[in-house]
Amino acid sequence: MYNFRTDLASERRDIYQKANKLNEIQGLETINEQIDENINVEKVRITNKEAEQAIGKPMGNYITIDMKNLKIATEDQIQKASEIVSAELKNLIGKHVQSQEEILVVGLGNVYVTPDSLGPKVINEIDVTRHLINYLPQYVEEGTRPVCAVAPGVLGTTGIETMEILKGIVDNTKPKLIIVIDALASRSISRISSTIQISDTGIVPGAGVGNKRKEISEQTLGIPVIAMGIPTVVDLATIVSDGIDIFIGKLQDEANSNEYLNKLKEEDSYEKVKEALNVGEYNMIVTPKEIDDLIENMKDIVARGINFAV
Repeated sequence: MYNFRTDLASERRDIYQKANKLNEIQGLETINEQIDENINVEKVRITNKEAEQAIGKPMGNYITIDMKNLKIATEDQIQKASEIVSAELKNLIGKHVQSQEEILVVGLGNVYVTPDSLGPKVINEIDVTRHLINYLPQYVEEGTRPVCAVAPGVLGTTGIETMEILKGIVDNTKPKLIIVIDALASRSISRISSTIQISDTGIVPGAGVGNKRKEISEQTLGIPVIAMGIPTVVDLATIVSDGIDIFIGKLQDEANSNEYLNKLKEEDSYEKVKEALNVGEYNMIVTPKEIDDLIENMKDIVARGINFAV
């Protein structure tokens, strides 16, 4: 098994294909749709055990929605992105439950750590209806789906595994499906808080950063689990790797001959690298300085997408 260091199925596919010099993987289907200049939707479906073992992801559906320029997104752009998320999520929900069946929305993460706070922040924006249907049915429109939501915190502050908390909730409230929101790791700095992966195979919290917790899935909870993951961090190796690619690209653009490269070799290349990567000495930030704005925009997109879908 490769150390993919990413939770995204599309990235794992690309890494495996590149490492094995393959054009395609048997048992893995891909559909790509460019919505506009800023939004792209890629659907990956794993259909057999061979593909499952190849990229280390369970058989099922993985939908990756990439959104460019999210940190400067307008209200109209956020709304459009949320509608796309809603359409994909609604379609996936419809494959597992009926329109009136109860859904539990779970926001994983630590609200006090910005890159890990998306899940709890989304929960604050979810339109919960279960209590209204139970206690004030006269004020609820007929046909409203029961929806409940919870942010269970993290093991380090509760001392309880998230899966154990959810098992207790599921046993008592008996929802028919769970939607889980969590932060992911990516192998691309451009995808930080600009990508949403929606899958129907559950989730292993912390897997992308080597801090695996108990799996949250249909196998462990007995009901379908749809996971909505958003990359918010990358490791140092990713930053260095992407930085090298950017630097090489800059060299290719400027190097009209070997004379330029020979001259560069004789000089201190630090300033060239600094100029190309726009970072200072020993800058080891693994989440962008705009992470607060990115999380807020992504929170709106995910919360609206869920509310529209359910």
